[in-house]
Amino acid sequence: MQYQFLPNSKKEDADIIINRVCWGESVSAKKGTADAPDAILKASEQIEYYDEDLEYSPMKYMSVHVAKSIHEFEQIKRACESVSKLKKQLVVSLGGDHSITPQLTLGLLKKPATIVFLDAHADLRRTYLGDENSHATPAFHLLKQGHKLLMVGIRSMFESEALRIKEDKNISCFMDRALQRESVKKELLKKISSLEGDVYLSIDMDVFNPAFVPSVGTPQAGGIDYYFATDILRALFLDSNAEVLGVDLVELIPEESNVSELFAAKLLQKIISYWGVSQGFQIKEKLGAQMQVKYE
Repeated sequence: MQYQFLPNSKKEDADIIINRVCWGESVSAKKGTADAPDAILKASEQIEYYDEDLEYSPMKYMSVHVAKSIHEFEQIKRACESVSKLKKQLVVSLGGDHSITPQLTLGLLKKPATIVFLDAHADLRRTYLGDENSHATPAFHLLKQGHKLLMVGIRSMFESEALRIKEDKNISCFMDRALQRESVKKELLKKISSLEGDVYLSIDMDVFNPAFVPSVGTPQAGGIDYYFATDILRALFLDSNAEVLGVDLVELIPEESNVSELFAAKLLQKIISYWGVSQGFQIKEKLGAQMQVKYE
């Protein structure tokens, strides 16, 4: 598989590493998340190279490595353990269900970090349907690993999860209903802009309103929109002093209209684009993957 029809660089030479984590065994509602990574990459072929907001073509400056697909849960951690020590790289993992996130952070994060956690669900359960590594448990495991959680868009949970959100000093939560108010949106963006140190961004695609992303593992009424998501990316990558080490996009299910995967592919491009500007690529020499292809 390729990203945007672009040449695949060697892993150690790439600026962007895209992991394909084809794991969907813990999904409890709609099935098909294991097929999402390749569907998103296929949809990326329909996304033009130019970023209309940041006014540059990110892949003229950056190279990408699309890794081999992962089908075993025990392999997920290893996908993030071989990041180059010679250059800064952004690791983007396409899932797969949300159970993959704690495995990815175990491989990538060497010390406690802040996890910016966009999701419709709190995902704070210790187990779900007898499974300790369920799509309903990632937030629980991330806290257990010693990270802080900044939760965004939550609108479905058990009472015990709501109580923990209120009582746990390592959780900051911006509920979806509250984010309908402009004042709360501004408060969240200010909070993100104030982040420092290592950060990992986890995006469950059910955080979005199902009118925009109709096909996810466990859809919920309500949700944020695309432009607010890009405001969050701008605050995180350009306004904060955070070092974003990794990102995941999870819980998408390919569907016949391709709307959901095209949305995810555009979001993936925005993540790469904002990270590129945060690293100053747009003022460097044009040596990226796009310069190696002819296109119309």
